[in-house]
Amino acid sequence: MVRTYALLVWTWTRAAAQYPLSFALMTVGGFVVSGLDIAVIWVIFANTSSLGGFGLTEVMFLYGSAGLAFAIADLLFSNVDRISEHIRAGTLDAMLIRPVSPFVQVAADRFMPHRIGRVAQAAVVLGIALPRLDVPASRAWMIPVMVVCGIVIFTSVWALGGAVQFLLTDAPEVANAFTYGGGMLTQYPLSVYGDHIVRGVTFILPLAFVNWQPGLYVLGRDDPLGLPHWVRFLSPAAAVALALVAALAWRAGIRRYRSTGS
Repeated sequence: MVRTYALLVWTWTRAAAQYPLSFALMTVGGFVVSGLDIAVIWVIFANTSSLGGFGLTEVMFLYGSAGLAFAIADLLFSNVDRISEHIRAGTLDAMLIRPVSPFVQVAADRFMPHRIGRVAQAAVVLGIALPRLDVPASRAWMIPVMVVCGIVIFTSVWALGGAVQFLLTDAPEVANAFTYGGGMLTQYPLSVYGDHIVRGVTFILPLAFVNWQPGLYVLGRDDPLGLPHWVRFLSPAAAVALALVAALAWRAGIRRYRSTGS
């Protein structure tokens, strides 16, 4: 399945490479546009010394780690939110009779390699923040773990959004509210939001385990909600649990699907 996905992605990448100037401009454009988010953070800190109790470097770390996880998931799997287009057009029928997972086919369809610009931007921000934080080695191991878990969590949210579209084929915007909206929410310390929102993204949709809870451990900070210290180590468990829910929802959607007859 991984090999098939890689072959499909490579096919679309080669197609995009046929227009090198357009590819380069779109990649740079993605880097610049996503960089506007960090520009907003700098503007905020030009007028204050802390945001939700966190300094500029700490916010850059939270932004970079969440942004890197989101950008990679966006690059690799966000096309799943276009499942409603395949349902309406009848192209999902063709995918179902091929000896390849429909999820793989939908995720790789019209793969957009220029989104690598967003990945690079988040990686640069994270790379700038880490040396300034001087994170001890005893806690630095959590950084790659939180990025990998974040990728799984965001991918699972996209899969859940795609599964919902088997029921609500005209509501991709609803899914986007949780995918892109979740990406925006995790760019800032959750302490800037109300307690109800923080509890919701901790116990219902576990976006807090993308960068907030493990980030508190890396930064050596106390949890503003007073949650136990061991909660900061639950990102892998949250990622696996959400991935299982997403897989079950996706399978249920595929089983419920009825051909368009085309």
